[in-house]
This record gives sequence, structure tokens and C-alpha cells, in this order.
Amino acid sequence: MQNHKEVEEYILSMPNARLDYPFDETTAVYRAANDKMFALIAEGSKPLRISLKCDPNLSELLREKYESVSPGYHLNKKHWNTLVLSGQLSDDEIRDLIRHSFNLVNE
Repeated sequence: MQNHKEVEEYILSMPNARLDYPFDETTAVYRAANDKMFALIAEGSKPLRISLKCDPNLSELLREKYESVSPGYHLNKKHWNTLVLSGQLSDDEIRDLIRHSFNLVNE
């Protein structure tokens, strides 16, 4: 899950998830049915960068554990992380974090 197509397919497999471009043509925003954002992808980024909502405590742990996880780019740093998909995170970890983000906006 290191390329845009694979990541996007997984994101859009979340129930009623949809793609939007509210900011510009290079920032893909993924929303839940309640219209809340749960993922953003910087299109054309190499390696791929994805921002995901995250529990604040988990956010800190992930940032300490992985150099490829940083505070959300142009987002609330407490509640969002930006992941650089450079191979440091496994596919399962990426899927788990996408599901976690989706679940957070649907609570």
C-alpha cells in the first residue's frame, strides 16, 4: 500500500466514503457520510503523503516510534498526523490507521 491507487481504493472502501477537492486540485480529501474529513492525500507526492485523524495519545506514540510520522501538515497538530509512505510503516499499520481515522470521525 505504498502507492496512491492502492491507498485510495482502501480509503474509499470505508462505508459511504467519498472523495472531494475543496482546497485545490492536488489535495484529495476523503470524507465520511457525515461530511467529516478523515484522510487527505497530497497528490503527486513521492513518496506518497497521507494525513489521517488520530487519537492524540496514539499520535504522540507514532511520532516517537516512526520518523515517517509527523504532526499533520496544515492541520490541527494534536489530532492529525501526516504519514510519509516510504516503507517504514507496514501495509497493515497503514490500513489500521486509516480505519482508526475513519472510526474517529464516526463516533
